[in-house]
Amino acid sequence: MSTQIEQLSTLERRFTMTIPVAQIESETETRIKRLARTVKMSGFRPGKVPVKMVASTYGPQVRSEVFSDAVNKSFGAVVDENQLRVAGYPRIEPKADSENVNDYQFVATFEIFPDVTFADFAALEIERPVVEVTDEDVARTLETLRKQRVRYEAKDEASEEGDRLIVDFNGEIDGVAFDGGSAKDFTMILGERRMLPEFEAAAQGLKKGESKTFTLAFPADYFGKDVAGKTATFTLNAKEVARPILPTINTEFAKAFGIADGNIDGLKKEVRGNLELERKRRVFQKIRDQVFAGLRSYSTLEVPKALISAEAERMATAATEDYKSRGGKADEAMSRSTFEPAAAERVAMGLIVGELVRSNNLQASPQQVRALLDEQAQSYEKPEQVVAWYYQDQRRLSEFEAIALEQNVVDHVLKVAKTSDKAQPFADLIGQQPA
Repeated sequence: MSTQIEQLSTLERRFTMTIPVAQIESETETRIKRLARTVKMSGFRPGKVPVKMVASTYGPQVRSEVFSDAVNKSFGAVVDENQLRVAGYPRIEPKADSENVNDYQFVATFEIFPDVTFADFAALEIERPVVEVTDEDVARTLETLRKQRVRYEAKDEASEEGDRLIVDFNGEIDGVAFDGGSAKDFTMILGERRMLPEFEAAAQGLKKGESKTFTLAFPADYFGKDVAGKTATFTLNAKEVARPILPTINTEFAKAFGIADGNIDGLKKEVRGNLELERKRRVFQKIRDQVFAGLRSYSTLEVPKALISAEAERMATAATEDYKSRGGKADEAMSRSTFEPAAAERVAMGLIVGELVRSNNLQASPQQVRALLDEQAQSYEKPEQVVAWYYQDQRRLSEFEAIALEQNVVDHVLKVAKTSDKAQPFADLIGQQPA
């Protein structure tokens, strides 16, 4: 006789499992006898411990394991018989009103995966960026590489844009010092805009040994709530002023970036190759984001609460660990409820993409994964070692499997959706400001 499945809501199901008492007792006895053959107890040789002593010591644990195995087997049998796709973990509880002394009865409550339906993608509009890596983009990147290897030379002249200053400063609000308002030997680079505009303006034109007093109005939305919207008076002392010295793009410079023969044209070729990889990645990201947003709006599904809860818990745990690793209080934890909206969207997109992959056979092939990995490895000095490193661990390789799967999904949607091309400078694509 098949088990009756009760539908509680669109996704929630419930059924009762019956497990004979005799079955539990028999299996418990069998396992205890088996355990008695190998268990070690003081005063007895292995295999000679009386079964009653083994039962007295290990009986509750064995019985619990038997119960757990029997319940899991019974639950799995019903799920398989009814071809149910269980989402998350079931809640299994003893049946409260059971009066049958010969059977144990448990009630299993769980959710199933939803049906995902899609509207016609033919109406979905996708804009594809058309981007070219130019000589100017290569030159801009080389300039960035020069700045990464900048050194500074002390000077006696007044400070200007690009200079490095080492300063002491003290700030007060209504004559009272405040937290974060003072520092010794503080390093700042003029033009990096890491300080508030009034602070940078005050540091402009200072010579070594000079001081300046100025007022600074903190914005109303300043992250430091204690000073937000207030005006402070600062005294700024310049202890050192140094000009930037950028390296020349020459043979030594090229060698420093992995060009063995120091050929500058070789360095430019290497830079262009890396920019092309970045261009390809960013263009795909732009298209993928549009496709995935379209998939979400063109699909209908109900997201299982169990999956949302599990994903929110995972996100909260990760956020808490990150917070603590950056110096946060050890006894503080992120609330799971904070992450539930984002978790719901993540789970929904996972179900949507999963259904699209399953119903259209869009799984990533080993050849696709290898091609992606080979392409990425070319930016390293020894590509073959990089490839081998990824293949040593399936978890590492899964990163490229996910990318290949996303590409398959995007390509599938683009075959149906309305697409248009739009030319775009490389600097705009990567959010880079012109030099």
